[in-house]
Amino acid sequence: MNTVARNSILVRLGRRILPHRTCVRTASSSSLQKREQLKEGPSLQDFLRGTTEAETSTVYIADRGKPIPYIAPETLRGQKRKVFLEVYGCQMNTNDTEIVWSILKAHQYHRTVNLKEADIVLMMTCAIREGAEDTVWNRLKHLRLLKRKRETNGEKPLQIGVLGCMAERLKKQLVEKEHSVDVVAGPDAYKDLPRLLAIGQRGQKAINVLLSLDETYADVVPVKLDRKSKTAFVSIMRGCDNMCSYCIVPFTRGKERSRPIKSIREEVLQLENEGIREITLLGQNVNSYRDTSDESLEDAPKEATLLAPGFRTVYKSKVGGLRFAELLTELAEAVPEMRIRFTSPHPKDFPVDVLETIAKYPNICNSLHLPAQSGNTQVLERMRRGYTREAYLNLVEEVRRIIPNVTLSSDFICGFCGESEPEFADTVSLIEQVGYHAAFLFAYSMREKTTAHRRYSDDVPEEVKQERLRRMIAAFRREAERLNSLFVDRTELVLIEGYSKRSRTDLAGRNDGNVKVIVPAGQVRSDRAADRDDVRPLGVGDYVAVRITGSNSQILKGEPLYHTTIKEFYGNA
Repeated sequence: MNTVARNSILVRLGRRILPHRTCVRTASSSSLQKREQLKEGPSLQDFLRGTTEAETSTVYIADRGKPIPYIAPETLRGQKRKVFLEVYGCQMNTNDTEIVWSILKAHQYHRTVNLKEADIVLMMTCAIREGAEDTVWNRLKHLRLLKRKRETNGEKPLQIGVLGCMAERLKKQLVEKEHSVDVVAGPDAYKDLPRLLAIGQRGQKAINVLLSLDETYADVVPVKLDRKSKTAFVSIMRGCDNMCSYCIVPFTRGKERSRPIKSIREEVLQLENEGIREITLLGQNVNSYRDTSDESLEDAPKEATLLAPGFRTVYKSKVGGLRFAELLTELAEAVPEMRIRFTSPHPKDFPVDVLETIAKYPNICNSLHLPAQSGNTQVLERMRRGYTREAYLNLVEEVRRIIPNVTLSSDFICGFCGESEPEFADTVSLIEQVGYHAAFLFAYSMREKTTAHRRYSDDVPEEVKQERLRRMIAAFRREAERLNSLFVDRTELVLIEGYSKRSRTDLAGRNDGNVKVIVPAGQVRSDRAADRDDVRPLGVGDYVAVRITGSNSQILKGEPLYHTTIKEFYGNA
């Protein structure tokens, strides 16, 4: 399971936090009692058995084999109708929502953050886990009541749209069984939203979940939802070809395809002009990126072996074009004062040139996500991950040799089909042996359409899954606390992102290793050479040198020393 496919609530000491932050992500055991009720949500079989021909005539369904009905251009305009956007899931869903808002804004829609004044509610959903879908079904119940209340009171009507992976997976039943839903649009149908909303405004429900072989939204400039933030997501590719047996992403997001480097570079330069100080490159398998546009083929390097010993792939390896190392180099040199991160990679796609590129450029962060999923070779085989425990450990050793100060994060699933106690023990031992600064930990959730659904039985009892999940969390936190303690007395470069959630007298940011750092707000020396009286306040978007004074398993605390830049800090390090 890739990072950008994660979607359940992130839990840290009971508080919901953003997906990109250092945390343990886990399915809440308190939610288990509600699942039986939520599982009553409609299935595709219910739809096929219960829908009459008369009912289906009220639903427009996009079909490649049929011409697109004509709609007058003026009908596509939003006429200043107000859109309320809700995002569930991973960083990719946040970026997709920014793409959606860019498209709607260009069609004269307005955005609101007040649900009560909205004409349209659009929910960007994820289907990677059962719990994520349960959350959306619950939310739809609330929106249905709001919609009916408006109808009863004679107020302005409310259109409800479900977008993203859940839209693709559940398709028609979202409209036919959850009668409040008017529009359903899959991950490759966002450009069609103005037309779908226009159809829905006439009383007909509309669905477009067609998957594309070439849509990357390279020609759409996302509009940031949070204008105050100095960080941004940049989608470089869409879809996934890996076909891990537990993962539904290839079925909901389609085949893998990459944006041209030129369009990515242009977007990043625009973000720099807007004051963005850090970007995260996004993709379901980001490090298998390959630009095969005509102009890139001329500049592509001689093909090299991409898979390290012990790694394999279920699909034919791609050839030609510019690869991930070339993209990183292009961006690192184009925006030297902007931090660059990326997620989610696959362990098989870390050739030496990618690691050496990360080590070479100080603005490419030395924090890597290496999703292991399991520490047992037999379980990894059933998961179709394409590597053994030993191959994964060899990769970790190679990463730490080339990038000595690297911080690692990972994904782990416990309770996968047939997982025995000794096999799970291998996962705990891998967590302890490698040591991660961040981990996203889950109990397995069976998904329809996947290879596991066809081949295996979800035979690990729920109570065993939850007990194993608690043991994984405990093992991770012990190692994270030890690793974070190694930062104490070191000077770290921190990008200030905003106020601490606990106190307005403290600021929060992240170091190069993507660990959260808390520092007191106030005046700080203007640069490394300045005297004590030459100070200016710390603010969002500032780079500051920080001496780390304390740590726990989740955060660091530090003393801000002076304002700086990436070039100056690492030039003096």
